[in-house]
Amino acid sequence: MSKYLELKAKAEELLKQAEEERQKEIAEVVAEIKEKIQEYELSASDLGFSGFGRKVAKGMNKASSVEPKYKGPNGELWSGRGRQPVWMKEAIEQGKDKEDFAI
Repeated sequence: MSKYLELKAKAEELLKQAEEERQKEIAEVVAEIKEKIQEYELSASDLGFSGFGRKVAKGMNKASSVEPKYKGPNGELWSGRGRQPVWMKEAIEQGKDKEDFAI
């Protein structure tokens, strides 16, 4: 076998191994993200996604165009759309009004 063909075969094997590792790492990262989403009760809008279930094209992750209406005690922003953030729920449970956080 020629040197070129040997190197090409090695390169193809390395690319295959790299893709396998990439898939493993992606699975780990997705599991971690799902865990955090559940832990903090985050919604798609909390994460800046305008449509639930749509994949964001590479390099095309643009922020929501909806202006925030509320600002939390630690600077968290919420447009008033979608699921109510944890900080807002907690504040309301403590007797505050949603309008106390209006921008």
